[in-house]
Amino acid sequence: MASTELDTASFIKLDEAWGAHNYHPLPVVIAEAEGAWVTDVEGNRYLDFLSGYSALNFGHRHPALIAAAREQLDRLTLTSRAFHNDQFGAFCQELAELTGTEMVLTMNTGAEAVESAIKVARKWAYEVKGVAFDSAEIIVAAGNFHGRTTTIVSFSDDPAAHDNYGPFTPGFITVPYGDAQAIRDAIGPNTAAVLMESIQGESGVIVPPEGFFAEVRKMCTDNNVLLVADEIQSGLARTGKLFALDHDNVRADLYTLGKALGGGIIPVSAVVGRADVLGVLKPGQHGSTFGGYPVACAVGRAVVALLQTGEFQERSEELGKHLHSRLDDLIGHGISAVRGRGLWAGVDIDPAAKTGREVSMALRDRGVLCKETHERTLRIAPPLVITREEIDHAIDSLVEALEA
Repeated sequence: MASTELDTASFIKLDEAWGAHNYHPLPVVIAEAEGAWVTDVEGNRYLDFLSGYSALNFGHRHPALIAAAREQLDRLTLTSRAFHNDQFGAFCQELAELTGTEMVLTMNTGAEAVESAIKVARKWAYEVKGVAFDSAEIIVAAGNFHGRTTTIVSFSDDPAAHDNYGPFTPGFITVPYGDAQAIRDAIGPNTAAVLMESIQGESGVIVPPEGFFAEVRKMCTDNNVLLVADEIQSGLARTGKLFALDHDNVRADLYTLGKALGGGIIPVSAVVGRADVLGVLKPGQHGSTFGGYPVACAVGRAVVALLQTGEFQERSEELGKHLHSRLDDLIGHGISAVRGRGLWAGVDIDPAAKTGREVSMALRDRGVLCKETHERTLRIAPPLVITREEIDHAIDSLVEALEA
């Protein structure tokens, strides 16, 4: 059935009748998109102020990324890793050179990248560091979000992600995010890694205190512990630099990447980092049928090419200053706090005003799409192709939404 034969309500009814109810989307049904704009099934246009939680850093249907996907689809789609393909090695080399790392482990989703990093860190702890078998510990942060697999939700403190999915995977120690002393106290002889988001996204774009990751890096080095940085949302130019960790001039041993690495076209993820750490994996010990498949590599190479110019990092830094300036002016006028870096912001709605959902709906009515997290926080992450004028349009709409 063609999309034009159904209206918004009919599509939503279809979704709710046949799809599992594991999401609560805004009541808008998108049918087309380009750049920073989307169009619904009834022809209404909206400015995308969320960009797929940073999966659409380069906007919808970026011409270079679409061209790379189409060209590869016309040649070769899948080989599995039983055979080599002519895109895999080049993608790994180009991604490693872009990120200043030595080795690449390709996967598909962000959660798979985090799961892979956990497995690698534990294997490294047993085979290289000498931790007693089945005793490895990984230090994680309260308020974290790294995915929704059973192991990952085992160390989540979000009831919606965690509750009623046990029994849970052991081996994780949770400390407050941004508390260097708590990490120092938690490190012991069995510590394999410290795994943290460089900026916490789902919690409301929480930026750590200045100097925090520099302290963590030193502790990890001094105690032969791996620093694993989750840059799935914060990485690939979102904050004005390639990695959010770059703001602290800190290098991780492993980085987990995803979302924007697939250009908003297909799921592409990776763990990148030290060769002596990723090198603990031997043939048959870890894998994925689609991890590193030709279409993923072709799109990933096009993403790397876009990032190599530095244009998107510069856009995020420059336009991010304007975004945060406009948002800061709203503190005390329906907004109680603003956090973030680059074109990424967590905006706390004043409890005396409205809920995040109410503001999101009011924005939708004004042609801007955003989404709440944790009841009273808007998570703002527009595509990096957005213009200054479009940012002003969105913030002006936010002012109206708060006043409505």
